[in-house]
Amino acid sequence: MRHTGLKAVLLLSFIATLLQGCYSFSGGSVPSHLKTTVPVFQDRSRAGVAQFRAELTRRLTEKIESQSPLRMTPSRATADCLLEGTIVSFSDEPSQLSSTTERALTNRITISVAALMQDRVKKTVLFERTFTGFADYPVGSFPAQQDAISRSLEMIATDMLDSIVSDWR
Repeated sequence: MRHTGLKAVLLLSFIATLLQGCYSFSGGSVPSHLKTTVPVFQDRSRAGVAQFRAELTRRLTEKIESQSPLRMTPSRATADCLLEGTIVSFSDEPSQLSSTTERALTNRITISVAALMQDRVKKTVLFERTFTGFADYPVGSFPAQQDAISRSLEMIATDMLDSIVSDWR
């Protein structure tokens, strides 16, 4: 009996090992004819924070260069694809209130970016969607607020990279 159980476990392990090679991710990837891109962002959030656009561009550029086959080019005219985005909203609102004073204990930073990625070789749209990043921070802490902004932009850059390298929309 014990010998039969061991054989069953070994057989299942062998089958699992064989089947592992049969599965492949079919979510997609960057089309092979695309080699270069230019991320271009505008800020229409009316937040009055000049760093948003530069920070998002820097984060996304680093992610694209390190985690995709695309390379940055300084010229829009020579880019195979173009990623255009607009920071459309920024909010800093209470997210948790004190039960005794009804004052905010934490605030939530929420940033939304509308983005469009175009294949300039085949003249098609690869994706068009809005990405939102958010993070909470304790009220009254400027460093924590800046960290929440940074985490929100990181969330957006990560989600954009996922859309660039996959077909999951």
